Order: sequence, then C-alpha cells, then structure tokens
Amino acid sequence: MSLDAALARLCCLSHLWKAGVMDLQYFLCGRVALLLLLMPCGLQCMSVHILNEEPVHVIPNFRLVLKAQIEHGPLEQVSMVTWEREPETGISPVRVTLATCPGKSFKCAGMRPKVSANVEQQETTLEINGYSRADSGVYAVTVTDHTGAKTTAHCIVREYEAVHHVSVSINVSHSLLVCGEAWGTDPHFSWLHERVAITKTVGNVSKDGTTLFVTKKPICGHFTCMVSNKLGYSSATYTAAPCETEGRGTTAAVVCLVLLLLLGGVLAFLLWWRHRHNNSGEILHQPLNDPI
Repeated sequence: MSLDAALARLCCLSHLWKAGVMDLQYFLCGRVALLLLLMPCGLQCMSVHILNEEPVHVIPNFRLVLKAQIEHGPLEQVSMVTWEREPETGISPVRVTLATCPGKSFKCAGMRPKVSANVEQQETTLEINGYSRADSGVYAVTVTDHTGAKTTAHCIVREYEAVHHVSVSINVSHSLLVCGEAWGTDPHFSWLHERVAITKTVGNVSKDGTTLFVTKKPICGHFTCMVSNKLGYSSATYTAAPCETEGRGTTAAVVCLVLLLLLGGVLAFLLWWRHRHNNSGEILHQPLNDPI
C-alpha cells in the first residue's frame, strides 16, 4: 500500500470515529432528557421550609405564628398542606394533626381549639392563640403534590422561660467575676458596683455580659449581676472587703478636728470654772479690817 493510500485510509477512520462519538453524545443527551421528563418531580422537585428561626420561644398566653415557604416547579401542583405537632422528647411520641388545607381552594380546617391556618400563593401560616406549655414540641408542615409525593419541614417550639437562680462566682487569681443563670430564655446580663453601673476604673464586661474583668485593685465593695428578659429580672451580689474611699480620710480628719475642738472647749470651761471658784474663795476669806 502506498503512503498516500495509507493516509487516506487513516483520515477516513478518523472521520468515522468522530461521527461515532457525536452519535453517542446525542444518544446520551436524549436519554437524560427523557429521564428528566419522567421524574415524578417534573422539572424541579417541590420543597418547603419554615421561615421562623428555631427554636421558637413563645410567652404563655401569647400567640404562636409559624410561616412556611413552598417552592415547586411549573409541572407541580400542591394538593394538600398539613400542620402537625409531636413532643420534643419521649420514647414513642404521638403526632397530632393541627390543621389541614386540602384542594385547590386551600380552605384550611383547624383540628384543635385555638388553631387556625391558611395558604396564600406559595406561603402557609399556622396560628395558635393563647399558647400554653402543652403546645410546645416539634411542629411539622407537610406539602403533598398532585402525584402524592410529600415533602416536610420541622421547627422546634418551646415556652419562653423567666430567668432563675442567678449566681456570681469569683476567680481571684485572674480577677474575674462570672455570672451564671439556670434556664431563662434569652437572658441579658449587666453589672453594678455599689449600685452604680460599671465604669472603666472598676472593670470591663465581656461581650456576652457574663464575665466582669475587675481592674480595681484591690477587689472591694459590692458587685451585683442583674439578669433580665421579657418576663422580668433576677440578681445576685458578691461582697468583698469594704473599699477605702478617697473621702473617708477627709471625713476622719474632720471628725478628729471636731473632737479636738470639743475637748479644748471642755478644758477651757473647766479652767475658767476653777479660776472663778478660787477667786470666790479668796473673797470670802478676806479679813474685815473696816471698823465697826
């Protein structure tokens, strides 16, 4: 075979290989497109997520409001929205249905007293009036599409607790005072020294407010930690040795001066009294030289 014939044959094989690769690519693309069309989710799977930042804390007798966003593709249709609740802990928690929103109109029906729900466009809302501790737990919103496929989002809801059992401990070696609180919801910490807000001359408070770095040397006086939230406040006090204030020396000097003045006055009075008494005695004992 001549060189020209060999080159021609090689070029032909190259064209055939490229054509085969292109056919394989077209075949694979067609298969992928068919699989996408046959997927139960359509072009985009349905999803739902609760907009509230969890855990959600609710004050007793107030209103609980949970909102969820529903997202779905153009081929999906929402056929049912269901709100449920179950205990946060327990061996076999029992889930109860709170509200259901069936059909295209999404007229929701509350399954419990004080419960209402609604669906507007791509958002659903659950409301419970007069929240109580029994309403705490894990809430679930389930969205069902027209094929029966379901997607669920969860949110933890707890009772808003008042602050309890505030305590103050000291780390003498590091000049630290640490404030602790038992289980209150969203506690806020603040410090007082001798019933006055902390200044730079006394110390610095940490960013979260729980720790006081004492710069005053030596540590003395009363340090009070106050913890508060929406339901009130509680406090605890650490008592150190009394502080030697600047005005105490001046006060002592004034007291001493007053005492000295009083003592001097008393001595002067006694001397005057003695002198007068002596003069009176001399007059009484003078001889009567005048003739009768």
